[in-house]
Order: sequence, then structure tokens, then C-alpha cells
Amino acid sequence: MPGRIDPSIPFRPLNIAVLTVSDTRSPADDRSGDTLVERLQQAGHRLVIRDIVKDERAIVAGRLRQWAAREDIEVILSTGGTGVTGRDVTPEALDDVADKKIAGFGELFRFQSYEKIGTSTIQSRADAGIVAGTYVFVLPGSPGACRDAWDGILLSQLDIRHRPCNFAEMMPRLLER
Repeated sequence: MPGRIDPSIPFRPLNIAVLTVSDTRSPADDRSGDTLVERLQQAGHRLVIRDIVKDERAIVAGRLRQWAAREDIEVILSTGGTGVTGRDVTPEALDDVADKKIAGFGELFRFQSYEKIGTSTIQSRADAGIVAGTYVFVLPGSPGACRDAWDGILLSQLDIRHRPCNFAEMMPRLLER
């Protein structure tokens, strides 16, 4: 992966929330949420809160808005609801609350996913945006997709030491006008 870690910069753990969007998952079988929690904690970040909500656009948008308003949450990782079926509404919920979209995230996710699953990646509507100064990353609901997004994009972009640039270093400026 291009880029590097600058050892002269101290690591800064981020406060991250994990939201699973599903009509069927429970805490006992939420493998995608488990994957994200494991990855973020292994990287040295802090899990602030974790929850599961139904595939309902207003519910998902409300939870994103609620968590983004909390001062102790800097990043929200959402898993599930990004497909193309009628019940997949997470990208639309993000559209309802995002101040800015990060189009390149979904594009990069599908690019790297193509190498693993081929053209099936086109069915993913992975997305990202900024809500009230909080990063929101909307990931597919499979553990493999969550691993790919974390390992291939988020691990480095949420690390303030990553060069040439990263999302973490821009956090103090997200609310600039």
C-alpha cells in the first residue's frame, strides 16, 4: 500500500462508534460489527459505543445524527444496508444527514474489492461523509468487506502518522466555514 507511517509523530487514538444496520442481526451474531471492533481496537483506537438498528432510513439517519452530535465520537463506522435491495437504505440515510460526502471512499473501496470478488463489487454502495464534524463510513454488511475497508483504507487514513496525508489530521478543521 502506498504511503508510510512517520515515526516522529505520536499515535493519536480516535474515539469510534460502530453501528450495525440489519433487520436480522443481534449482538450474538453480529460478525461484521465484531470485525470492526476488533480491528479498531487492535489499531489502538477506542470504541465509544456500539449498537444495532433496523434497516429503516429514518432510524439510521437519526442514529447517525445523534452520534455525530456527541463530542466523544470522532468517527462512525456503519456496517450493513449498502446493497441494492429495497431494504438497503444506509447510503440514503447518510445522504439525509451529511454536510459533505467523501466520494473517493466508495470508489476506492470498490476498486480494491474488485481484486477479491470481481464484478460483484458493483453491488456495493459503500460510501462516506462528514456529519457535524464527524467522519461517517458506510460499509457493506459482510465481515470480509469490513476487513477490506479497514485494512485497505481506514487503518491508514485514521492514523495521524500516515503520510503523505490522512483523515485524522484534518479533524480539527472539519467544521471550518
